[in-house]
Amino acid sequence: MTIPLYKSLFKRYLLPFVLAVGIMACGGVQPLREVFKKQTPYEKYEQSLKTAKLENTALGREWMAAGQRALRDSLTITLPFKETGYFAADKPAAISYRLSAKRGQRLVIGTEIKSTQPVQVFIDVFELNNASGRNPRHVATADTNTASLSYEVEEDQIHLIRLQPELLTSGNYTISITREPTLAFPIPGKNSKQIGSVWGVPRDGGARRHEGVDIFARKGTPVIASTNGYIRAANENNLGGKVVWLSDENRNQVLYYAHLDSQLVRGGERVEIGDTIGLVGNTGNARTTAPHLHFGIYRSGRGAFDPFPALQLASEDPQPVIADMKRLATWARVGAKKASVRIAPDAKATLLLELDRNTPVYITGGAANWYKVKLPNEITGYVSSTLIENLEKPLRTQRLQAPGLLLEQPDSLAPFVTALEAGDALPVLAENDEFLFVQTLNGEQGWIPKSAEIE
Repeated sequence: MTIPLYKSLFKRYLLPFVLAVGIMACGGVQPLREVFKKQTPYEKYEQSLKTAKLENTALGREWMAAGQRALRDSLTITLPFKETGYFAADKPAAISYRLSAKRGQRLVIGTEIKSTQPVQVFIDVFELNNASGRNPRHVATADTNTASLSYEVEEDQIHLIRLQPELLTSGNYTISITREPTLAFPIPGKNSKQIGSVWGVPRDGGARRHEGVDIFARKGTPVIASTNGYIRAANENNLGGKVVWLSDENRNQVLYYAHLDSQLVRGGERVEIGDTIGLVGNTGNARTTAPHLHFGIYRSGRGAFDPFPALQLASEDPQPVIADMKRLATWARVGAKKASVRIAPDAKATLLLELDRNTPVYITGGAANWYKVKLPNEITGYVSSTLIENLEKPLRTQRLQAPGLLLEQPDSLAPFVTALEAGDALPVLAENDEFLFVQTLNGEQGWIPKSAEIE
């Protein structure tokens, strides 16, 4: 579709609707778990397209389909992560990322959009309850007036993050995704690197499992409140010795501090993050061990869970994008004998397939020293940028046997770009098993069947 056509579509259908009713905004970032939930900004916008009858246009249908595809076809990433990419006005698209997340972590998602016009971008987070990714559950959304989202993970699940711009807009995007703890570390001056005994290790000869983490420190070291809340109890028991139970006022959980040498709070007191609630000791069944704090988290009705993610050091800043972004939104080709396409920008990530030399790839984004590429068969993955080269130097020149068509895609049924004459000399820029990617003297690029060429 040409630019004048989609501009005409915008003026004819979308602009009057926007002027009449506006684009409704959502009031902030929020978890969406209640049965009767408000519409998300994405859902409101989707409904506005239907009201304006844009769902009956090719672009409107493709925009909605792109959002659904993104829930099924996301790539897998690890944190921290940063990627730069491009979205085109005439090719509606949604970008999505799949990652493993733990309860207690906070996902921090930031976006930067560069466009010649204001762009509304929708950021949504989903839980995937199984490996297939079916029936994703929407758990968080971003206010469209902001470019970021902060979400506290509630369940140990695979999560999916979807980024999708509004219809009929184009521009570059940069997205960064990092992780940070939701709780302050309970011993000032220390961090998760000083945790000496972790969740789940055997205790009492295997009769039970460790329901927390141990942080070793000198006897008498201050222990602080890791969150705002109320002291549920400060008492003693056989295993924990002198203990403090702190009800987290922001989450449905209780923090457990054990083996204290002394307690400096009483039941019913309100505390804030950083308030001293006790001193490190070795009371209870820790009498024969070095002084340390046993720290646990208990969820109402569901028992203990691993506190490490809630205390883990924040992830480092993502690696900058160093792949050449001048190639963004252009065709390129494999310049090495073989190139691996992987599910994530990591040499150890799952291999999707291998490409032969001269195979064409369309560059849609970049992360660190990797390109995100889309292949002619619509497969998307990551390829090391060192294995990709420009199309400036043709592989060879071929002449057509007979008149033909320059196709938009390597498919005999694809729409054509222009008609070709018998004897036309076409520089070959890249090739796959059945088609050649060529360029006309007018600079138009497209595909012809290999059967159409002669020496």
